[in-house]
Amino acid sequence: MILCQRGILMGKAFITSLVAALGMALMTGSMPTASQAKTTFVTIGTGDITGVYYPTGGAISKFVNKKRKQYGIRATIESTPGSVFNVNAVISGDLEFGVVQSDRQYQAVHGLAEWKSRGPQKSLRAVFSIHPESVTLVATVDSKIMDIRDLKGKRVNIGNIGSGQRQNAIDALRAVGLDYSKDLVAEGVKAAEAPTLLQDGRIDAFFYTVGHPSGAIKEATDGKRKVRFVTIDNVDQLLADYPFYAKSVVPIRVYPGAVNTDDVVSFGVKATLVTSAKISEQIVYVLTKEIFENFEAFKKLHPAYQVLTKPGMLEGLSAPIHPGAMMYYEEAGLK
Repeated sequence: MILCQRGILMGKAFITSLVAALGMALMTGSMPTASQAKTTFVTIGTGDITGVYYPTGGAISKFVNKKRKQYGIRATIESTPGSVFNVNAVISGDLEFGVVQSDRQYQAVHGLAEWKSRGPQKSLRAVFSIHPESVTLVATVDSKIMDIRDLKGKRVNIGNIGSGQRQNAIDALRAVGLDYSKDLVAEGVKAAEAPTLLQDGRIDAFFYTVGHPSGAIKEATDGKRKVRFVTIDNVDQLLADYPFYAKSVVPIRVYPGAVNTDDVVSFGVKATLVTSAKISEQIVYVLTKEIFENFEAFKKLHPAYQVLTKPGMLEGLSAPIHPGAMMYYEEAGLK
């Protein structure tokens, strides 16, 4: 009986001590916060490391990670094959976010192109659009390619399967009556590999849908083999058929190694950030808020962002805007 009472007394003393210790911890602030106790990791799918998608993912993650202790969110980036891969990885849950061309976003939402057999990707959600991207055609001077029609019979890289640029190249060729599978020797390598192939004489030209300036394009224009940008201007019907395309210009001032003296007319799309309906509103809200509330600092992280405006970052979105992003836009008076 005495032992039993002693056990009860010892138990009460332990509980009292524990409560006191917890109270002291709360008073001193030594208890871990929710964000300290658990960190949510999110990955942003980008593209080739020489393109603009990779630094874009890095720029977005930079602002989120500055407040990782406050939000409990840690963002990382992954180099991927490009837009089609990123859409599919976001849908499957392998990525939380992906940088995707606006045309690929449109096609996924409407069940077109690579998604024709699978139907509309109803869980895809838009967050915001970013920089404009021009369908850029680079050719060697010695190949005598002056016009896109001159690609007939030439060896041309149209881009790897799973990239947005491949379909853009096919669309550009089709607009002038060329079939890539019959009228030229089409290569399908990644954009990062094309400049080396061009300078080594293994291809005559390559397409690359990219924001400017681009590291890969600079590599191509700075080599020993002289190159030029080729105008793509026979696209009026293409623009009428596909609402995600718009006229664009390749700025020659950022590529002094090219033989062109004037800016080159082309067409293009926008880079956009997408996610899935399964991603929590809080995560998407935080990411959106940090970019828009650090807008001027974000614009300075890459020359391609200089033309950005806040209203413009809500254009070119075909998928429904994620509720987390919409929450911020309504708070900020952008919607």
